[in-house]
Amino acid sequence: MQAGFWRRHRWLKWVGGGLLVAFAVLTGAVLTLAHRAEPIVRAYIVQGLQDHFHARVELDSFHLTLRNGLWAEGNGLRIWPPAEVEGVRVPGYAGPPTPLIRLDEFRFHAPLDYKSGQAIRISVVQLKGLDVDMPPRPHFDHGAEAAKGTSAVPATGGARLLRFQVDSLECNGAHLTVETSKPGKLPLEFAIAHLTLTGIRAGGPMNFDAELTNPRPVGTIYTKGSLGPWLVADPGESPIVGDYRFDHADLSGFKGIAGILNSTGHYQGTLRDMVVDGETDTQDFQLTHFGTTLPLHTKFHAYVDGTNGDTQLEPVEATLGHSHFWTRGQIMRVAAVAVGKSGLRPAGHEIALTINVDRGRIEDFLRLASRSRTPLLTGALTMKAGLEIPPGPVPVHERLKLTGTFALDDVQFASAKIQDRIRELSARGQGRPKEAKATGEDEVRSTMKGSFLMASGLVTLPELEYAVPGAVIDLKGTYGIEGGLLNFAGTAKMQATVSAMVGGWKGLLLKPVDRYFQKDGAGTEVPIHINGTRANPQFGIDFDRMKGKPAQRPDQPQ
Repeated sequence: MQAGFWRRHRWLKWVGGGLLVAFAVLTGAVLTLAHRAEPIVRAYIVQGLQDHFHARVELDSFHLTLRNGLWAEGNGLRIWPPAEVEGVRVPGYAGPPTPLIRLDEFRFHAPLDYKSGQAIRISVVQLKGLDVDMPPRPHFDHGAEAAKGTSAVPATGGARLLRFQVDSLECNGAHLTVETSKPGKLPLEFAIAHLTLTGIRAGGPMNFDAELTNPRPVGTIYTKGSLGPWLVADPGESPIVGDYRFDHADLSGFKGIAGILNSTGHYQGTLRDMVVDGETDTQDFQLTHFGTTLPLHTKFHAYVDGTNGDTQLEPVEATLGHSHFWTRGQIMRVAAVAVGKSGLRPAGHEIALTINVDRGRIEDFLRLASRSRTPLLTGALTMKAGLEIPPGPVPVHERLKLTGTFALDDVQFASAKIQDRIRELSARGQGRPKEAKATGEDEVRSTMKGSFLMASGLVTLPELEYAVPGAVIDLKGTYGIEGGLLNFAGTAKMQATVSAMVGGWKGLLLKPVDRYFQKDGAGTEVPIHINGTRANPQFGIDFDRMKGKPAQRPDQPQ
């Protein structure tokens, strides 16, 4: 029956065969057209990039497919830094060791609705494995004057048969390196997880939206803004402006500190030199060695050198706990260098800041540098100091060096033993011995001022003045941050005489000796020392010094 059907409808076989032949011919024609078009389109792409960057361009492979439009993909694209800028050759140019731009692969799709005189519109070009290595400024200095302010407008060597208009670029896995010519400085590197460029046009700025993976501190940066126009004379001088958001940055990547930082801000300038204004918020900032957390908030204005990441802070307004302060200075990225005959200074960040605490609380800073939530003392603090933190593998509290002057008002010691002795000292110093042992009285208001040096976990106070009503104590010595070890020596000057300090019948017996303790307008002056620990301080009078023997240094054992 089937055989009879095909005998009666033999024409169907002819039609079907004809369609197969026509399809085969069409397929062959399309493949031939695509094959012949490949070198033409490839040449247009290479020539367009050469005109744009004024540089050598290499493309390892390129393929076209005509299927529902034009599909194209390329591999191994390399664009080298320009050997000349607007016709002025860079003197001594012998070719850099690495390309300016390397791209593993790209692909795009365009509709086949080409009209003479109109550009072929490509909605999206997809990029993968983009690596931009920007040479230092000196490479572009020669000949830059001839092309100063010239953006990357493609050369027009006559009318072209094909023109392309790209609406957007999407890139996954990009890496930007900004080289520096400064000795001892590291290049600045950015790992870009995702990048989208829109509004692309010759000679004008383009919009970007990017997600960056920050290695240290570990976190994600979201940023958007505009870049360009791209300056051929020096790409590092291409203008940029944008906003950023830095979420959940883990500060524990820096040895010695911890906390989760969030930051927002705005930046503008060029790829090499940017001005950044922003804020940071770290609710659990801590020195990991001690583990006590405090909220830290900053508002900053900074200048960033894009060639190496050096940052000039001008200024930073900060709040730590209940303390408000200002800081200025710089944070520099340095390479590893040899120090001495066998030492090595590791690579990292070198910090040098000036600090001005205008409305501080001493307890905030003591809590940060203590394992206990109960500080040694409390009081209103003003301070001016210089802070230096060199790079290195040891914790921050062991590397930092802080030196300056301070003043404390309304000082109260956490130790009841110390505070009782202060109350007794004030009462006797005013010649009121009957009040010395009184309890339940108002706390004694005292002040403290002096200079200090904090380094290697030890606070050295070369001069310290502690004053309470009726007495002034001048001390010098050291305080150990880790164990709270006290080692001070100095003098105590009281308004009252010895006999008035003792009072009663004993005071009457001591009147003849008053003149031996009176000195420089003080009713009584005696040498004292404070030893022991913060938890168990020991006070005493240096009788040897009263007899005229040399004063014992604070660092000598008792």
